[in-house]
Amino acid sequence: MSIEIKHIHKQFGDFVALNNVSLSIASGELLALLGPSGCGKTTLLRIIAGLEKPDSGQVLFAGEDATHTHVAEREVGFVFQHYALFRHMTVFDNVAFGLNVKSRKTRPSKEAIREKVMQLLKMVQLDWLADAYPSQLSGGQRQRIALARSLAVEPKVLLLDEPFGALDAKVRKDLRRWLRDLHHDMHITSVFVTHDQEEALEVSDRVVVMDHGHIEQVGRPDDIYEHPASPFVTQFLGDVNLFHGRVEQGHLHIGDYAHALEPHWQSGAEAVAYVRPHDLDLSSLADGALGQGTVEHIHAVGPMVRVELLQDNGQTIEAAVSKERYRELGVLPGDLLYVVPKKVSVFAKPQVQDYVI
Repeated sequence: MSIEIKHIHKQFGDFVALNNVSLSIASGELLALLGPSGCGKTTLLRIIAGLEKPDSGQVLFAGEDATHTHVAEREVGFVFQHYALFRHMTVFDNVAFGLNVKSRKTRPSKEAIREKVMQLLKMVQLDWLADAYPSQLSGGQRQRIALARSLAVEPKVLLLDEPFGALDAKVRKDLRRWLRDLHHDMHITSVFVTHDQEEALEVSDRVVVMDHGHIEQVGRPDDIYEHPASPFVTQFLGDVNLFHGRVEQGHLHIGDYAHALEPHWQSGAEAVAYVRPHDLDLSSLADGALGQGTVEHIHAVGPMVRVELLQDNGQTIEAAVSKERYRELGVLPGDLLYVVPKKVSVFAKPQVQDYVI
């Protein structure tokens, strides 16, 4: 089922949680709402669910206005961060709960409920725990049961609020892959909230990056990462180095470094170049260098080596190179090295330019 968010505004006292937010979610899409705490992502999710009412604007489900439709009538499944399982009920009874509380008119037979619940437990690979209680389960198992329970009532929309936030890194990574595969099989329209950049980029079909109650950028994970629309998106989606410079005669100048820009850049404008660590190469030569520094720290992380360079101004440059490149250079603490950019995102101050060199 498609969802249309139109000009949603929501305020709590003087705090503006959502400021004229509009968004289209395609039927069967897995969409991530990504942003820091307080950016409005959970408020937007709760408005979609019907748990909060907007001050103004509309929510449309499959083209029909659902803004004032009661939460019980929206056919939405909700998965919370902290599972919200009933401790006194077995796994089976937790999953069956939504079916058992239906009115007599719509409630399936006991046999149909049992068949449905066992089918869902097999789907989340926990049918062998049907008679267990939540206290006997691991965090990852509890979250899978919570997801099975939300799917039991066959919702048209699945909403997940930081679903893996309470789990450790290894379990979170496993469940991300599992959710991606599950969604691929079920094709249910799903929206999940996260502040974990890696989670959003790995799992979703599209990512909505939010900040201070508005949407900064919407796009496919690879597009948003490779072509960020603003300094906020650039910095929020991972580590980045900042280099301050000035635009003169169509070129960005940072020390001796210069790079041609598009014609709309005006001479005299202050600009900032944003470069991710893996987009910086190290060199003992100054040719084409964006900056230089003395090697202060070296950290091997898997197949990559992170090298921190201390500049004369006291600022640090972080570069990430392959182990092969690291060995080739023979980098040692105290060495003077230059950084050569492979890709630079340039934004003017104060006006943002969405241009990637």
